Amino acid sequence: MTLRHHEIAETNHRILDPLVDEQLRLIGEVAGVESGTRVLDLACGKGELLCRWAAWFGSTGIGVDLSRVFLAAARERADELGVAGAVTFVQGDAAAYEAEPAAFDVAACIGATWIGGGIAGTVELLRPALRPGGRLLIGEPYWIEPPPPEGVAAFGFGPGEDFVSLVGTLDRLDASGLELVEMVLANPDSWDRYEASQWRTVAAWLEANPDDPDHAAMREFLDRNRRTYLEWGRRYLGWGVFVTRPR
Repeated sequence: MTLRHHEIAETNHRILDPLVDEQLRLIGEVAGVESGTRVLDLACGKGELLCRWAAWFGSTGIGVDLSRVFLAAARERADELGVAGAVTFVQGDAAAYEAEPAAFDVAACIGATWIGGGIAGTVELLRPALRPGGRLLIGEPYWIEPPPPEGVAAFGFGPGEDFVSLVGTLDRLDASGLELVEMVLANPDSWDRYEASQWRTVAAWLEANPDDPDHAAMREFLDRNRRTYLEWGRRYLGWGVFVTRPR
């Protein structure tokens, strides 16, 4: 999918990952976010994490994302929650963003480790920004159990490639010099909200935009995503946020 396709499919999402509000708050709590905590969020999407944490906990932060559409929504959300003075959003390539060294209590990349080519590369993007004693947060899919060959074909990727099992994720974090101290995992209900609500959004967009150049691609996305999720994704693919600290 292109960036525009994601912008269409996630038009009505605030959190661009399979999380609900309660899980987003829990992540902040277990990461020790409080008044004065400074947060860096690379590939921040619509900035819901930064905005909500600022409203709930009194934290501040910077979010970086490539999408002008998502960042416009982030700034609107910050105004809505009354935290525009606490959060800053920067448009650009998150992998190329030069953060102030050792300036953040929490450095996060939630659901976008492709910016660093995987966990190891993304950790290296985040690590320089983290203060001593800070927390580094990674959001990442994992395999609940290995899918059969038909599932691998439907996903377009398989175990041992982009994603691994939960214990394999632990091994990748260990290899990056991180200690796993907490985690918050998506559940079937939060996965359903993330996936199924996109079907409704895309179906409405298709009806309203029959002549758009992306119409055929979005129809193909809807049909493929719906079938893959129901047949394979709900059983085999998990997702979690892993709260770590450098060793």
